[in-house]
Amino acid sequence: MRIIDVHTHGFGGHDSKGAKPEDLLGMARLQGELGIDAIVITIYSSSLDEMRADMSAVKRAMESQQERRLECSGQKQAAIIGAHLEGPFLNPAMAGALDRGSFLPATVSNCERLIEGFDKVVRIMTVAPELEGATKLISAAAGRGIIVSMGHSDATFSEAQDGFSAGATGITHLFNAMRGIHHREPGIAGFGLTNPHVYTEVIADPYHLHPGVLEIIFRMKDRMRIILVSDTVKGSGIAGSSGVRSASGRLLGGSMVLTESMKRLVELGFDRDIVEAAACENPGRYLGL
Repeated sequence: MRIIDVHTHGFGGHDSKGAKPEDLLGMARLQGELGIDAIVITIYSSSLDEMRADMSAVKRAMESQQERRLECSGQKQAAIIGAHLEGPFLNPAMAGALDRGSFLPATVSNCERLIEGFDKVVRIMTVAPELEGATKLISAAAGRGIIVSMGHSDATFSEAQDGFSAGATGITHLFNAMRGIHHREPGIAGFGLTNPHVYTEVIADPYHLHPGVLEIIFRMKDRMRIILVSDTVKGSGIAGSSGVRSASGRLLGGSMVLTESMKRLVELGFDRDIVEAAACENPGRYLGL
């Protein structure tokens, strides 16, 4: 069983924003000690130069791990297997904890400027499919072998379908920072639940989704298309009992690494085999490993 987290920004005081390779290796060490086998380090939306600098740090951390064969002073590390770009082609109305001022028009040229030289590093990119030009960007990114996940989005059901048809294969943290379900407009969340082919990220800490919503997801979605993610950030692992929040109370990220979320779901009564598949087999298949 190989546990893979495809959406983690940081943990235990380490973070991907403005990071040096040693910060990312420290994050990988802490997650590895908690039972995580591999991580896709998620880059915050920022200026193109800042995001490229953060991707460069990921690249150098990956190279360092490969040179050291993932072993450092006898301590286990989660393997860093790429980057997930959470932005900058997102909807400002659904920014969540991200910097909406950093969001850019969804053009192929902007995308190329962002990822040039990092094709072997970028594994996933989150895009809001309703933005003007987004379907062309999704097609271009998918054509370069990047997994496109739809999120931070106010997309209608049909706009989400358009994004999927253009090449998007995932939905970023289902229900969080996106249009919810209405009985006359099921929106992107409804699309994520009902489309049998799209993968859906699920944050299963105590704060992001009500247990009843978790039950809806696990009852409705094909068990092979659910992907547990942590969405952990710098303060995760050291925050208090109310989760990782801003001074105003806004959630800034997840509070549990995947091994903890898996344990919580089993304690809530979810089938252990399905939970394990959502943290191991499904993300591996999603990434094409």
